[in-house]
Amino acid sequence: METRKVQVTGGSTYTVSLPKEWATENGVSSGSTVELYPEDEALLLTPHSESEREEGTLDVSDLEGERLTRAVMTMYVSGFDIIRLEAGRITTDQRRAIRSATQSLVGVEVLEETTDSVVIQDLLDSSELSIVNAVRRMRLIATSMLEDAVTALVENDDDIAHDVIERDDDVDRLWLVVSRIFRATLRSPRAAEELGVSREDCFDFHSSARQLERVADHAAKISQLALKLEEIPESVAEALVALQDDAADVLEKAMDALFVEETDEANALGHAAREAVLEIDEHTRHIDDMLREQEPVQAQSLGLIVDSLSRSADYGGNIAETALQKAAPRPRS
Repeated sequence: METRKVQVTGGSTYTVSLPKEWATENGVSSGSTVELYPEDEALLLTPHSESEREEGTLDVSDLEGERLTRAVMTMYVSGFDIIRLEAGRITTDQRRAIRSATQSLVGVEVLEETTDSVVIQDLLDSSELSIVNAVRRMRLIATSMLEDAVTALVENDDDIAHDVIERDDDVDRLWLVVSRIFRATLRSPRAAEELGVSREDCFDFHSSARQLERVADHAAKISQLALKLEEIPESVAEALVALQDDAADVLEKAMDALFVEETDEANALGHAAREAVLEIDEHTRHIDDMLREQEPVQAQSLGLIVDSLSRSADYGGNIAETALQKAAPRPRS
């Protein structure tokens, strides 16, 4: 850390010198423009950037299938607006994996293709993206998936189960958007200013979005098990519906606590959600006792469903904990 003494020039202007090593490394010299971003009691300074679009290049010669798809997604989340994928020759299988990746990302399309390269571009204006709206959308989809998954199970409805599994892709796409926005705020204070959301709040939204993504995964898991199970006993079905209702209640209270502006209300909702998680533990033990009377194979599958519902409630509890931290007083910088 270096310190500088604030000077006064012209009788009313405060000035401070920049560390030469930092200025040299970042291309700042006499006449350069820098950007200043107030953040609570801190003032963040960055070099002025003329480029609005970040471009990255990746050698995919040794990548294919899932590894190539994940590599493209990683470049997207890292913040590149234009991604150039290069190899001695792009194979048909590699092009298929690249198309799969673009379909899993919001606003990304193939811009150019040649025998040795594929260029994809994010067509969305990053200033128009909202981490708050993305998390709200994840909340709606994930909670409806969980409810529909249990409905598919108790009504033995394969169509609903397949629909839930497909909606998991929508949550995954939004999760990648949230991750991209969050990482952008870590790299640049400009991104946080454009969002109108502090970096601490972005962290809280990112953390909560991760929990919602896991809830969606468990809803898809329940639906996959529902496809394999036949009709289940009415008493077990009623108990599972009640457990899902309890888990949904935890999630709703936790998400309300995360978004509410009033501190006392956020604390009340957050604590209520955390307490409800403890009550669910007793509920799950009761259902586990019921399953001991069922046929072993069916009991095992139903036990996995109970575990998924219980875990979903735990994820709601994690969101509630984040909401409580968000509502707590913050120390001075």
